[in-house]
Amino acid sequence: MSSTSPRPDGTVRVITLGGTIAMTRGAEAGGVTPSLTGADLVAAVPELRDVAHLTVEDFRRLPGASLTPEDIAALVMRVAEAEAEGVHGVVVTQGTDTLEETAFLADLHHGGDMPLVFTGAMRNPSLPGADGPANLLAAVRTAASRDARGHGVLVVMGDEIHAAGQVRKMHTTSVAAFVSPGTGPVGHVVEGVPRLHGRAVRHPCVPLPRDGHPRVEVVTATLGSDGALLDALADRVQGLVVAAFGAGHVPASWCDRLEALAAAMPVVLASRIGTGPVLASTYAFPGSESDLLARGLIGAGSLDPFKARLLLGAHLAAGSSRAETEAAFASRR
Repeated sequence: MSSTSPRPDGTVRVITLGGTIAMTRGAEAGGVTPSLTGADLVAAVPELRDVAHLTVEDFRRLPGASLTPEDIAALVMRVAEAEAEGVHGVVVTQGTDTLEETAFLADLHHGGDMPLVFTGAMRNPSLPGADGPANLLAAVRTAASRDARGHGVLVVMGDEIHAAGQVRKMHTTSVAAFVSPGTGPVGHVVEGVPRLHGRAVRHPCVPLPRDGHPRVEVVTATLGSDGALLDALADRVQGLVVAAFGAGHVPASWCDRLEALAAAMPVVLASRIGTGPVLASTYAFPGSESDLLARGLIGAGSLDPFKARLLLGAHLAAGSSRAETEAAFASRR
């Protein structure tokens, strides 16, 4: 662990997981891989020493695609330890491939008031206009802000402050890839000052897993699909999320199989669109949302399929009852 010069108004810990923000090219020709340490990232932004006392912890050095729920559970425990030590805020740097999911999963388990801010980069440090240094500076400024306390987990990218429950990566390469489609950002960093103009709804903290994470998969409805993937799931998963058409619709040929699966495990009905809620009673044809809910599926509310998967997995891992799991999704409408 290393540190920069002290500042009296609190400590911010930077915890690194790897990702594009920490990637460079090796000696041989080819693409970039995670290689920079947290100390390297901090040293590239001298303005950080004017924001807060910083400590740095290299926790993982992985591309975002290789992170696991177990990594995030371990991270949340480290964050809780930091809060107990009196750290004012924590910034997590990681790859953007999974940032919207890891931030959401951390938000499910982070029960403290300490600001926990995720950030990353769309351009690696070797590219012109690399956005990592600016994102790190904005994230540390947000984590150091007293106004950020009690907001749950935040994501800071491009001087926008997003709630973990709303943010999504909506472009593969743009530096403006992260947006909150349903609500917009909860704040901005303006002239170096975090300005939060909204507060995300905080949901009850889900206990960390007792015995690891269960297997929960997502099956997506597509034109003409006969649902063959559903036949292989009954004995292989503990939970299922259906990424349905529109407001929660699937082909009629899926209905009986989904009803059988819902009798054996929690099956959550989400929309593959990713923005807007699953309905409850507008349509009544076989495979409609009202038909599927009557067959025992659980509506995902406004959660996209990927966040719905994490919420379901977290409650399964915590040993939550069916009623508790349904209530958790009902609160996300």
